[in-house]
Amino acid sequence: MAAAKDYQFELVQPTVKAGASGAVKARLVRLPDKAPVPDAVIFQTRFDMGPDGMATMTAPIKPMPAAGEPGVYTFQVEPSMAGNWAITLAAKVQGEPETVRGTLTLPVSK
Repeated sequence: MAAAKDYQFELVQPTVKAGASGAVKARLVRLPDKAPVPDAVIFQTRFDMGPDGMATMTAPIKPMPAAGEPGVYTFQVEPSMAGNWAITLAAKVQGEPETVRGTLTLPVSK
């Protein structure tokens, strides 16, 4: 049995513009073999400017339907300004007792 530390979220599509709604893709992989992890249940999301020291500045984030790529999860985000934003995710992976958590830094341009 693996542990939550054996999994990692990675940005697949890391560019979004400020002031507009955009799609961001994140891949969940099992670290020992770098295999994508399909069918995880993402149950918690947060989108904030923590990397730029403004963790209280949040913006909407919404899970979107699967894109057809195994282990890739798509989210609609609406950053209000340019800068570095954090996408924080929590997921349940089938067969794993621990919650898999990850934070990704998303650079947002003007």
